[in-house]
Amino acid sequence: MRTYFRTYTSAAPLAVFRLAFGLMLFGSVVRFWSKGWIDELYIKPSFFFSYYGFEFVKPLGNYTYLLFVTCGLSAFLVALGWFYRLASVGLFLSFTYIELMDKSTYLNHYYFVSLVAFLLIFLPANACFSVDAAQNRRMLHDQVPRWTIDSLRLLMTIVYFYAGLAKINSDWLLEAQPLRIWLPGRNDLPIIGFLFNYRETAFAFSWLGLLYDLSIPFLLLNRFTRPYAYVAVVIFHVLTAVLFPIGMFPYIMIVAALVFFPAGFHQRLLAGLSRLLRLPDNLLEGSKILLYRRSQHRFLVSIFIIFFILQILVPFRYLLYPNELFWSEEGYRFSWRVMLMEKMGYVQFKVTDDAGRQVIVNNEKHLTRLQEKMMATQPDMLVQFANYLRDYYVRQGFQNPKVYADTYVSLNGRLGKPYIDPTINLAQETDSFRPKQWILPFDDDIKGL
Repeated sequence: MRTYFRTYTSAAPLAVFRLAFGLMLFGSVVRFWSKGWIDELYIKPSFFFSYYGFEFVKPLGNYTYLLFVTCGLSAFLVALGWFYRLASVGLFLSFTYIELMDKSTYLNHYYFVSLVAFLLIFLPANACFSVDAAQNRRMLHDQVPRWTIDSLRLLMTIVYFYAGLAKINSDWLLEAQPLRIWLPGRNDLPIIGFLFNYRETAFAFSWLGLLYDLSIPFLLLNRFTRPYAYVAVVIFHVLTAVLFPIGMFPYIMIVAALVFFPAGFHQRLLAGLSRLLRLPDNLLEGSKILLYRRSQHRFLVSIFIIFFILQILVPFRYLLYPNELFWSEEGYRFSWRVMLMEKMGYVQFKVTDDAGRQVIVNNEKHLTRLQEKMMATQPDMLVQFANYLRDYYVRQGFQNPKVYADTYVSLNGRLGKPYIDPTINLAQETDSFRPKQWILPFDDDIKGL
């Protein structure tokens, strides 16, 4: 291990990753703004589903636009390597704040972006081909510790491999669910659309998706299989982008996978880009090795070790809960379980009080369509909304309001069944990491990891 941590390699892969990641994220912010999603998701709603422990993170009203400006500007500065350290901190804080504002917008790729942005704070990604290095030659280094690049490769390996492990379940492999539900909806695609009407196509996609996720990081690490593996990455993520509306994530993964290529590839890429843009030669020239002081090196390595221990362990926290994971979703988020469920729900809340008053809640009065859809199948969000209704009806004059939920949920094509115990007063329950005893039994078995 001592030998490994004293091994150095070209800084070019970090520079390419920084440039590509920053530009992709900048484009994502511009796209998000142009589609009016800031107003739709963070300005108009009257209630937001916060994450447990992060209840203090709230949308900022019209200042939310300033938050997105900060995020977009930080991403652009990271891409340029200009005020890089400050920009990387700003990117991590602003993007993560946006991600934490409302649980109903959770996506795995938002989590991935936050993790990468956190790592970039500590990585010397501006050591070459950056404005910082051009303005201050003392910052220009062409050799960096190998572990700084391997950390990005390790994170992507965890993302892919854990996504593959999550697919080792009976619904995905033996029933081809939820792809058997989703793919026929895309049968209008030209040339290949008719194939999605066949159940065999869903099974082929399910098994190939499993094999892809489990093997692709290791095929990218091998110099003989790397070119073919990268072609597979491009095909897989372009096909995913065509079939499923998941935004910029497929393209972010395509450019991020370039980090597996050797230093020479990145050096040629930067040299070509420099000639194309007619940039000065001093962005690439250098012959210095980036040497950390012993205390600094120990601090950085400690941060990364703790970070990756958490990334390895957190996805398995679902083992601490007694309920079926796909049914209860306790421990489901932040575990790289990507597109494994088609879960539809219906929920109707009833509020009563000690004076005998009773009202059936119109959810649309308080929630957006997206919030209502996500809440109907996630018990922690049901409790949060019940607590909100309790406080809302107190303001309406109700005395000690009680909130009950009549819920039905369908999972991966199964018939809908009651989800929450309708006799439980959810106004007295609180969100926590403890198992939620009022989730009704699944009465089925999904075998797998």
